[in-house]
Order: sequence, then structure tokens, then C-alpha cells
Amino acid sequence: MTHNPPTSTRKRFPIAIALVAGIILIGMITLFAIQMKNSRQDTLEIGSEIPDFTVTTFSGETYQKSQLQGKVILLNFWSSWCASCDEEGAALEEVWQEVKDKGEIVFLGVNYVDTEKDSLAFLEKYGITFPNGPDLGSRISRLFKVDAVPETYIIGRDGRLVAIQIGPFQSAEEIRAALELAD
Repeated sequence: MTHNPPTSTRKRFPIAIALVAGIILIGMITLFAIQMKNSRQDTLEIGSEIPDFTVTTFSGETYQKSQLQGKVILLNFWSSWCASCDEEGAALEEVWQEVKDKGEIVFLGVNYVDTEKDSLAFLEKYGITFPNGPDLGSRISRLFKVDAVPETYIIGRDGRLVAIQIGPFQSAEEIRAALELAD
């Protein structure tokens, strides 16, 4: 009786599957690298043309950037839960009272991740009268890549970004100086 050696039960990993998996992995790494590169290029810088956006106030008025061409826009992102937004709000209101009648500068407040009830209570408590509205769907804050509040962006008469204030303005003087950059 002849005895045949046992046959190997070990199966080979098909080369075709390894190739497909490698190609998919390389593709995913490439897409990730492209996405990272594009996210860095999209950051707003001084001199950047600001895309059109619309702020609809709590009272229903609309302010569209494209319709404000020729005016300086101070765009302030804030929240009622923000610890430093109250002092900054008072300074912004002070400067707003100085410039509002001239019609050359528009202040717009954008309420960030907040409830309408708390937002309206905040505006009333601090006597803020310049136009303010919610950022429904976070469309405007995503456009400006807002990370935290307060953040303020000053857009020049030509629609380009003139100044960025990350964190609160410390005084009305700082706000006036930032607005002078737009003239």
C-alpha cells in the first residue's frame, strides 16, 4: 500500500484581492491629502473677497452682503452663553450709536449656536440695538469658519475682508481703530 503525502489545506490569499485593497487604500490616502490641502486654502485672509451671505434679523429684516456694496460691514458672531460677549456688546453698541446715522457702516450681529429666547433676552439686557439675527443651519459661521465666539469680521466697501478680531474687542477704541482700516 502506498501512502500519499497529505495535501496542503492552506489556501493562498489571492493576489487580485491584495491589489484591489492596495489601490483602494492609496485612493483614500490621496483623497484625504487633497481634502486637507483644500481646507487650508479656504481660510479667510485679509484681502479675501467675501462670498455673498444674508443675515435675517430676529425681527425679520434681511441684510444681504451684495446689497450693502459700498458700505463697511462689521459682522460680529456672538452668543448669550459667551462670557465675554456682554462687555464686547456694550462697546459695539457704543460705536454703533456713533456711526449708525451716517449710513456708511453697517453692524450685523450673528447669533451663534443659541436659542432665540436667550438671544433676545441678551440683546435686551445689554441694550444692543444694531441688527442681529440667528445663524440658522450655521451657514454664515461655516462660511467664516467660526471656531468660538466672539469673532468679528470687518468687510470693506469693495467686499473684501479688511480686519479679523478673534476674541472680544477690549474697548470701543479698538473697534474704532479696526473700522478705520476699512476707510
